[in-house]
Amino acid sequence: MNKPFAINTKRRILSTINKAEEQDKLSRGFDIFIMVLIVLNVFAVIVETVKPIYTKYYLLFYYFELFTIIVFSIEYLIRIWACTLIEKYSHPVWGRIKYMLSIEAIIDLLAILPFYLPLVVALDARFLRILRLFRLLRVFKLGRYSVAFQLIINVLRKRKEELFITLTLLVVMLILAASLMYYIEHEAQPEVFTSIPATMWWAIATLTTVGYGDVYPVTSLGKLLGSFIAILGIGIFALPTGIIATSFERELAEREKNKKAARQHDQKQL
Repeated sequence: MNKPFAINTKRRILSTINKAEEQDKLSRGFDIFIMVLIVLNVFAVIVETVKPIYTKYYLLFYYFELFTIIVFSIEYLIRIWACTLIEKYSHPVWGRIKYMLSIEAIIDLLAILPFYLPLVVALDARFLRILRLFRLLRVFKLGRYSVAFQLIINVLRKRKEELFITLTLLVVMLILAASLMYYIEHEAQPEVFTSIPATMWWAIATLTTVGYGDVYPVTSLGKLLGSFIAILGIGIFALPTGIIATSFERELAEREKNKKAARQHDQKQL
């Protein structure tokens, strides 16, 4: 096999397993196949927790999982093999190692690792159950193929500074609210407000305005502080919501603008 043919073959395989261009029907078909497989996997993980169904259809679940692992394993190995065509991973050794440490590759690895790990390492039954839940991480593989996931990732990436500032404010408010309520209510309810970390559960429930009612102040000052924190929580949690909503609107408008520009360019070419 000559070198140009091998490179062209690798390039074609890489373009097929990556997100499809509109005109590439083979790649589009592969994208749909993988997305359906991921959704079915998540559904299977959920249904497996229903013991009567899992017991009755154990073999079906097992063979479906085996088929999924084979597909995802082959995809993972092909990506490592073909990643050298991408400029930043061009080195045959270090390029592949760099790719394997990328977020996308780690997600791909975590999608198959729960199956292989028990085969090489003796694990406790409780840890095995937790490991099986890691299969839910396969849903993040949708980020490579789904426009919606990519939109979410782009929004979070572009607004990471604003969201980090908001998160910092939330953490500060959480600590202040928990600390003040602990010192106000500890004497009245020592068995409930046992410490500042324990009081943080009340602070989270109050700041998010969920209010489960399992922990609440009984003193007048505590009730006053709780009311203030609840009202303040509405405004604070509205901040990240507003940032994300505005970013989504801008991102969608930009995508529509780019599509319109592309259509106009195609019309001019014709």
